[in-house]
Amino acid sequence: MREQVLQRVRAEIVSGQSLPGAMYSVPTLAADLGVSTTPVREALLELARNGLIEPLRNRGFKVTATTLEDLRNLFDVRELVEVRAAEILANRPEESLAGLHSLADDIRDAVAADDIGEYLEADRRFHYAFIAAAGNVLLTEMAMALRDKMRLYGIASRAGMERQAGSVQEHYRLIDLAAAGDAKSIKPLLRKHIRTWEPIFTEAIGKSGRQPLQSRA
Repeated sequence: MREQVLQRVRAEIVSGQSLPGAMYSVPTLAADLGVSTTPVREALLELARNGLIEPLRNRGFKVTATTLEDLRNLFDVRELVEVRAAEILANRPEESLAGLHSLADDIRDAVAADDIGEYLEADRRFHYAFIAAAGNVLLTEMAMALRDKMRLYGIASRAGMERQAGSVQEHYRLIDLAAAGDAKSIKPLLRKHIRTWEPIFTEAIGKSGRQPLQSRA
């Protein structure tokens, strides 16, 4: 139950459905989901540790604000970490990648169903497994922590939906290149896979007009 709560709230926040300043109440969310307060509290505390929400005494948990500068910094560091993981993976030809295909299928099915919440979780599961296959636990923890901090504003826009569809075949291609040991080709593909989202998120933030989301620069 804790994981279900975690997935739901994380998807609401990173997709922009729950905007900065929105509040989550443990009793209210527990009642809405029909579960006890314990898994809800545990899930919200984990999201607070990741910086997506902050606890407010006797009020609940508030969705934190982000900035364009935060977004750019996250993209920069994500690219460094994830591309390095892909390069390591491509240099491990003995690593079995069979399980990644079913995870890529989950992404494909989520796109076909226009299910953004499931797309976000399926994409997270795929990239966790892909990065973890590189065999570096610290690298995996860093990459997923960075991913979980991102706010994917605009993912439900027309450009966002088109990008979701475009990403489907990229996941299969990443598997093929890793299996072939093609480190030279996998790096630019993963950079594109990551960076193509940046203008979509940036435009959505710019159009929102929400001052807390503007760059501090």
